[in-house]
Amino acid sequence: MNGSTALSTPMTDPFGRTISYLRVSVTDRCDLRCFYCMSEDMTFLPKADLLTLEELDRLCSAFIAKGVKKLRLTGGEPLVRRNVMTLVRSLSRHLSSGALNELTLTTNGTQLAKYASELADCGVRRINVSLDTLDPKKFREITRWGEIDKVLEGIEAARAAGLAVKINAVALKNLNEDELPELMRWAHGKGMGLTLIEVMPMGEIGSGRIDQYLPLSLVRARLAQQFTLTDLAESTGGPARYVGVAETGGKLGFITPMTHNFCESCNRVRVTCTGTLHTCLGHEDASDLRKPLRASDDDTLLADAIDRAIGLKPKGHDFIIDRRHDRPSVSRHMSVTGG
Repeated sequence: MNGSTALSTPMTDPFGRTISYLRVSVTDRCDLRCFYCMSEDMTFLPKADLLTLEELDRLCSAFIAKGVKKLRLTGGEPLVRRNVMTLVRSLSRHLSSGALNELTLTTNGTQLAKYASELADCGVRRINVSLDTLDPKKFREITRWGEIDKVLEGIEAARAAGLAVKINAVALKNLNEDELPELMRWAHGKGMGLTLIEVMPMGEIGSGRIDQYLPLSLVRARLAQQFTLTDLAESTGGPARYVGVAETGGKLGFITPMTHNFCESCNRVRVTCTGTLHTCLGHEDASDLRKPLRASDDDTLLADAIDRAIGLKPKGHDFIIDRRHDRPSVSRHMSVTGG
């Protein structure tokens, strides 16, 4: 395959799924330590291992040239990466050209008060904010040292800047499960969607997955006793399944990697901040894109490496919680891949 052909070839995996959604982790670092995501004493990657912002731009641009229409920046916490807004502003040129339909990010909200206006100015139209509780004490327990007021201030700054905000909440057994109806009423009352997520068995975090795991089938059944839930056909390109809630007028999503495999329509791949491509969150598969990226000034080698990796994308993930050994299904932490 010649260079120009490789660069323009759409990405179709062995099962006929076209890849149009790229999630890029710009850092594995975070200013919080949510206990289901990280260990308290995390060892982060050496900064020398990370792609530069210029390399991240070139990598993203290569994927966009190959048909990616939706690009999500993640972390860790993406907004703690030094000078990250220069990357966001540079990538926004693909929105202006029409090559990219959406540039968005997932954040814990702690830095939003500082960056919300600039994000909107760069063409970001909606963001996801991770927030599992409205209780300050519980928030500190989940994040180990976070201050919820910072996050709430950031959410209001984002809304004031015109950004559509969706709240992501991990459902945690015996911790926030009784609070989920209140969290939904709060989010919907502010015109924000809420998506609930099952805890995923990724990375050693120093506490038991079984103790945390709350199946969303149970959560939905409980909510259905209080609210009128109607299945919606719509999708935002991700793994969530949505219902409308008659009493609040809002939308509620469920992401269920444990109780329901959502892989049949998977259109996304993930790249880490070191340039490692993962075609499935639930597999140990990894393809090094940093080496071809740095081996040549043009993108021919990079495009060929992307094509080879997409050609190996598995049909689906196989998350399990190992009840005998309480080991993660996947060894890397969620913060490395960016969710």
